[in-house]
Amino acid sequence: MRFVQYRTGATGARQLLGVLSDDGTKVSDISDRYGGDLITLIRAEPSLDEVKAAASKVTPVAIGDVELVAPVTNPQKILCVGLNYSGHCEEQNKPIPKEPMFFSKYATTIVGPYDDVIAHRISDQIDWEVELAVIIGKKAKSVSKANAMDHVFGYTVAQDISARDWQKQRNGGQFLIGKSMDTFCPLGPSVVHKSLVADPHGLSIKCSVNGVEKQNGSTGELIFRIDDIIQRVTESITLLPGDVILTGTPAGVGMHRKPAEFLKPGDVIDSEIEKIGKIKNKVVADA
Repeated sequence: MRFVQYRTGATGARQLLGVLSDDGTKVSDISDRYGGDLITLIRAEPSLDEVKAAASKVTPVAIGDVELVAPVTNPQKILCVGLNYSGHCEEQNKPIPKEPMFFSKYATTIVGPYDDVIAHRISDQIDWEVELAVIIGKKAKSVSKANAMDHVFGYTVAQDISARDWQKQRNGGQFLIGKSMDTFCPLGPSVVHKSLVADPHGLSIKCSVNGVEKQNGSTGELIFRIDDIIQRVTESITLLPGDVILTGTPAGVGMHRKPAEFLKPGDVIDSEIEKIGKIKNKVVADA
C-alpha cells in the first residue's frame, strides 16, 4: 500500500490523505476516516485491511488531477546518518566509521516530490544527496536490533540538500544551518508501506542533475543498516510515529567531484529508489 498526501482544485488549500491504486494511476481519499495527514493514520495503527476497506468506499480520482505534496509533514524529528555508504566514505578518503554519525534537519526543510528547491543566496555550494528515508510506525525506546524493524511503517525517497560552505566552513563546522535551510528536504512521491519492500537493503538508488547521472548505488552498501540505526538511536532518543530517518547517501555528490559541482538556479534534480519511487525538483533562485 502506498500513501500520499495531496490537494485538489475542489479542496483548495486543504490537504487530503489518500491511497494509490496498485498501478499508481488513481488515488482514493481516506481523509474522512483517518484525517488529512499520514501521521494521524500511523498513530491510529489501523490494519491494512481496514485502510483498504475505507479506500474501497470512495470513488478514486486520477493521479493527474491532484497535486501531490510531501507524504509526511511536520514530523517531530528528522534524523540523518552521515557517512553511511562505503562509496561515499571512499570518495572523500575517510575511513569506514565504527559508529554512525547522527545529525538532524528541521521539519521546515520538507517540500513535496515536485516542489522547487531554493538556492539560498547565502550559499554558493548547494549539493545533492539522494537517500532512502524510513518512516517510524510506532513509539520506539530502547529497542533491540531484533525488534527494530517492527517499528518501521514504510519508506520514501528523500533529497538531503546540503549547503556545503555552511556545513563545513561556516557555523563552526556544525551541520545544522547547512542541512536545515528551507526546502532542503524534498520527500515523496508516496510512503510505501514496509509490506511491499521485502528487503530495504537491496534497492538501487540513483540521482541525476539535468539528465546526467551523478549517483548510482545500492542500499546494500549501507554501513549501518536500518535495524542497527534504530537500535542505536533509541538507546537515548525516543522515536515517535511519523519520525523520519534519512539513512545516508551513496557516492557521487557534487562536493567530491573533480572539479567540484554545485547546484544553481534552473538545475533539475531527479532522485529515484527502486520499489519506492521517483521525485523531481527544480532549483530556483532565492526570492
